[in-house]
Amino acid sequence: MALLLTTAVVLSLAPNSEAWARSASASKAMRAIDTDNDGTIDLKEAQAAGEATFDKLEKDKDGSLTTKELQGRVSRKDLKAADSDNDGTLDKKEYGALVEQRFKAADPDGDGTLDAKELKKPAGRSLMQLLK
Repeated sequence: MALLLTTAVVLSLAPNSEAWARSASASKAMRAIDTDNDGTIDLKEAQAAGEATFDKLEKDKDGSLTTKELQGRVSRKDLKAADSDNDGTLDKKEYGALVEQRFKAADPDGDGTLDAKELKKPAGRSLMQLLK
C-alpha cells in the first residue's frame, strides 16, 4: 500500500511531458529572440525576429508571403485584416505591422517588454507564431 501511494504521489508530481516540451520550446525560442539577454523581449527584438522569419518563409523572393508561405501562422481573417493593400499577401511592412500589433496585445501591462509569463498567454503565443 505504501509503495502504491508513493508511486501515485511521484506520478502526480512528474511534469506533463507535452507541457514540459512546449515550455522548453518556448524558452529556447525566447532565448533566441532575446538578443540583449535580459530575460524579456522588447518590440525591437520582436521586429528583428519577425523580419528574419519573414525572410525565411518568403521562398519565391517576390517580396510577399502567400497563405501557403505563411504555413498557418496567420488565419485567413487575420491575413485579410493585415493586408492593407488588399493583394491577398503580406509584404514585409504588413508583416511587421502585424508583429507590432500582436506584441502590443501580448503586453497588457504596457511596460514595453514581454516576459515568459506573458508569452505563455494566448496573445503571447499568437505573437510567437510570427517570430519562429
